Amino acid sequence: MLYLVATPIGNLSDISLRALEVLRQVDLVASEDTRKTGMLLKHYEIKKPLVSFYEHNEQKAGEKIMEFLAQGKSVALVTSAGTPGISDPGYTLVRRAVAEGVELTMIPGAAAFVMALVLSGLPSHSFIFRGFPPRKPGDRRRFLGADREMPYTLVYYESPHRLEAFLKDALEILGDRPAALANDLTKMFERVSRGSLSEILTTVQAEAPLGEYCVVIQAAGSPQKTPS
Repeated sequence: MLYLVATPIGNLSDISLRALEVLRQVDLVASEDTRKTGMLLKHYEIKKPLVSFYEHNEQKAGEKIMEFLAQGKSVALVTSAGTPGISDPGYTLVRRAVAEGVELTMIPGAAAFVMALVLSGLPSHSFIFRGFPPRKPGDRRRFLGADREMPYTLVYYESPHRLEAFLKDALEILGDRPAALANDLTKMFERVSRGSLSEILTTVQAEAPLGEYCVVIQAAGSPQKTPS
């Protein structure tokens, strides 16, 4: 049995009772970041063998995991934080399991983009999650260009190193729309900045961004009212 287990995005208390139950009963835990997962397991006094499963070894590690599952063993797949398969490894393993008839299920839990969307103050009844934009400027601008006329609230992930460049491109291509920037969600220094894209860009330029960010931007054609 393959279990896709969502883990906390920051605060360790956010893990579900069912997730803990599964982590205690499986034979193996496959993790995007074994160091972080080891800390989580230690916090809850869970001792399990860990195997790495991350972006650059998905194929090879996936083969080993499938062999393990074929022996009748159970595996829990976790990411460094949040839900497997959401801008994190997981999709390829799910596809293999489905193709080979392996039983699988998911233990739901945290996803940073959902929390950022709800806290943004922007319409949340209809949205599109775009994940991480391309790293190269030209590709990123084309990526944003495809979103220009989208009638849905836009949600992106971005790294601290590319955040300023992304906001500059978003401002130029999408216009100065209401937006929100979320960082350190569920942690001690949780922060959600709300305002126009130009205001958020100015704030980012005045500080040194740290950690991963969620950027939420109002849909095309919506009233230009900035959430307070």
